[in-house]
Amino acid sequence: MSTHNDFPDPGLSENTLSFPTRREFLAAVVSCSGALALGLPSLVRAGGRRPPLQRQVSDLVKGMRSRGLIRPEEKTSWSVYDLTSRKKLVAINEDIPRQAASMIKPFVAQAYFYKLQDARGKLRYTGAVRKTMEAMIRDSDNRATNRIMAIVSRHERNHGPKDVERVLKKNAPGVFRETRIVESIPPDGRTYRNLASAHDYSRFLYALWHDRMPGTDELREIMSLPNQDRICHGVRSIPDDVKIYDKTGSTARLCGNMGIIEAPGRGGRHYPYIFIGIIERPSRAQHYEHWITQRSDAIRAVSDLVYLDMKQRHQLA
Repeated sequence: MSTHNDFPDPGLSENTLSFPTRREFLAAVVSCSGALALGLPSLVRAGGRRPPLQRQVSDLVKGMRSRGLIRPEEKTSWSVYDLTSRKKLVAINEDIPRQAASMIKPFVAQAYFYKLQDARGKLRYTGAVRKTMEAMIRDSDNRATNRIMAIVSRHERNHGPKDVERVLKKNAPGVFRETRIVESIPPDGRTYRNLASAHDYSRFLYALWHDRMPGTDELREIMSLPNQDRICHGVRSIPDDVKIYDKTGSTARLCGNMGIIEAPGRGGRHYPYIFIGIIERPSRAQHYEHWITQRSDAIRAVSDLVYLDMKQRHQLA
């Protein structure tokens, strides 16, 4: 599927937008998504069919832009892949490299597992390394991330974080196409130079699900540890028994989440799908907590829409 843009409203300006409260934000999101969820005539094609999910997501994002819930200068990327039907359902700005923030951390873990595979006994996956991996991914611990990066670098060319990118592209160049890893995580957590595209995350998650890389069982287990994700946690349509393998990313310039949702269906069958949502700013948000909360809710709104579509598509329980 080709990449499409979600077009910002050219009539909005920085000066005309205010910061709504979280309650006002959620009410506005409902007004954006209500017509989509109910299938009102303005959004339904001839014959009463719902529009493709790509269009539904694009319309929802444009609705949030028109209400100031996503600002004109903010760029977004969205990707949805149905692992059951093996179809790409959403590809919006999918191939554009964006700040990776902490979403780069599963890539760092994957680089470690590649080196472990090639180390011929010179590198061992110990309980201490496992705890460091958990801290890096579940707790998003920056020091733990730097420790894993350092291990990878020592067993590659000793050139620092760039060695992580080198290992990934040497072993899976078709997966990590727009990935750029050039810095460790600084003490203040302000990491803006590492990049990846939504398509990179999607290809990585596809390979993770289908065991096409070393260490996938271990990495899936770590990525499934409970955390405050933005794909399922707090999303009204998603039941509690849904399993998610994910990683969030948060800075004052980026809000994102990438993951695999394993949704239960009838008869004990499960229907997994990949979801990636990224909202990126060109500069740091002045009111970080307010900004990250609202953009997290924007991602949840899109995830809610996607799950409702998947529920109808596969008759989920």
